[in-house]
Amino acid sequence: MSAVANPATVAECLRVGAGFSQGDRNWIAEQFATLDARLAGFHADATELELSVKDREAKGQKVTLECWIAGRQKIVTTSAEEDLHAALNDVRDDLRRRLNDAKTKQEPRHNKHLRDVGQPAAETDTGSDPARAEVETV
Repeated sequence: MSAVANPATVAECLRVGAGFSQGDRNWIAEQFATLDARLAGFHADATELELSVKDREAKGQKVTLECWIAGRQKIVTTSAEEDLHAALNDVRDDLRRRLNDAKTKQEPRHNKHLRDVGQPAAETDTGSDPARAEVETV
C-alpha cells in the first residue's frame, strides 16, 4: 500500500450534526482517536465523518455515524444504546469493523503468491499409497 501524503484523522474529518454542539466535538474526537490508525490509509481531503444523535439522553436515543470515503460506498453505523458514551463506542467499533471488512474485500483475489501456496504434505501423499489413505480416513 502506498503512503498517503495527507492521511485522514478523526480530528480533521469529523463533523458533528444534529444533537451535538461544537463544544462536544473535542471530547468525541478524543473518544474516536482509535479510528485514526484505520483512517490513515485514506486521504484527508477525500474522507468525511459525520456524527449525529436523535433524542439525546432520552429513552430511545439513536446515534448515527456516517463515513464517506472517495471511491467507496458510504458506511452508516447506528446505535440505540441509552448511555451516550456506550453508543459512541458502539458506532466507533462498528465503523472500524466495516472499514476492515471493506479493506479485505478490496484486496487482490488473484494474487499469484497466494495461488501458488501448495497443499499440506499429508493431503498430497495419500494418493500414492492407498493403504495409507485408508488408515488416515479411519
